[in-house]
Amino acid sequence: MACLSQQFTGLRCPPLSSSRLSKPFSPKQSQKPNFVRIVSAVAISNAQTKERLKLKELFEEAYERCRTAPTEGVSFSPEEFYAALDKYDFNSEIGTKVKGTVFCTDNNGALVDITAKSSAYLPVYEASIHKIKHVEEAGIVPGMREEFVIIGENEADDSLILSLRSIQFDLAWERCRQLQAEDVVVKGKVVGANKGGVVALVDGLRGFVPFSQISSKSTAEELLGKELPLKFVEVDEEQSRLVLSNRKAMADSQAQLGIGSVVTGTVQSLKPYGAFIDIGGINGLLHVSQISHDRVSDIATVLQPGDVLKVMILSHDRERGRVSLSTKKLEPTPGDMIRNPKLVFEKAEEMAQTFRQRIAQAEAMARADMLRFQPESGLTLSSDGILGALTSNLPAEGLDLSDVPPAEDS
Repeated sequence: MACLSQQFTGLRCPPLSSSRLSKPFSPKQSQKPNFVRIVSAVAISNAQTKERLKLKELFEEAYERCRTAPTEGVSFSPEEFYAALDKYDFNSEIGTKVKGTVFCTDNNGALVDITAKSSAYLPVYEASIHKIKHVEEAGIVPGMREEFVIIGENEADDSLILSLRSIQFDLAWERCRQLQAEDVVVKGKVVGANKGGVVALVDGLRGFVPFSQISSKSTAEELLGKELPLKFVEVDEEQSRLVLSNRKAMADSQAQLGIGSVVTGTVQSLKPYGAFIDIGGINGLLHVSQISHDRVSDIATVLQPGDVLKVMILSHDRERGRVSLSTKKLEPTPGDMIRNPKLVFEKAEEMAQTFRQRIAQAEAMARADMLRFQPESGLTLSSDGILGALTSNLPAEGLDLSDVPPAEDS
């Protein structure tokens, strides 16, 4: 024991603090060795280096492939690639036509995508051949695809300025040339006048009608706003000259007004003595006595302005431009025009044919009597009757058939 005591005599233990005694021992309080942190840092560094090396190898491989075999794995050839570029490339010179899609509109026009580096603009005044206040009046809305023509460039942003109006003018001139070649009668609205004539709109073009080529004696003020039947006299796009004639159109219309023929007309106005009917640009008079076999005390009870009806030509004075009409001769039964006008119009051609047959029979009887009393005259009957065919070959003064009685009692 003495020896053991001597061995511990030289040892000194540090005093125990109260803090250490008050806290239990915990393994979390033990510190990790520094070499663990060093090993972790080295592992991360090695992983990043491997990733960089891998990316470097990929870039070097891609570079080598682009240098030695640039088209390997590509599904199209260089020729096809350039062809695709040409497909979306266009000539931006003035006058070039391009396809575009409207994607936005505003009060001044519309933005159009023409697959160029920037969008193009369609001003409202270039959107239509007619005067409009908004592009939507011309049917231009987002999503609409159309062909435009380039007419300029906006220097502020290098965007192109487009036009539909120019294309429509070209089409209008082409239509007018075709209509002139076909000698067609067209309608033109009078929109202005000068000392030599009136200006009429035809297919959006302003045509000139000299006063010498107007069949009526109406003044320019009276014609303003009215539609006239017209024929083309001159169509010159280069000189921007469009000359029209109302006389030529009226002459053709009058040539078709055969006595006894049925035409469709529109009531223009009512007077105490009858109704004026527009029949293809010519005003005819339907006298109150020729409306029905029954007495008509008030025309307004039978007809109104704007009514469309069928009438028969009774007479035609070409020199005075007067045409007499009748619905009375078309009545299947007296008074039908008052009670059932629809039936009158349905049976119009049939009743007109019956009327013409009666006239032909009357003519034949009159001719036979004349030949019987004057055999030496040498006259012969024809299938057309003594008046000839009921066409435009009739005498210029026409024939008033209003007082011819029916051959049979109705």
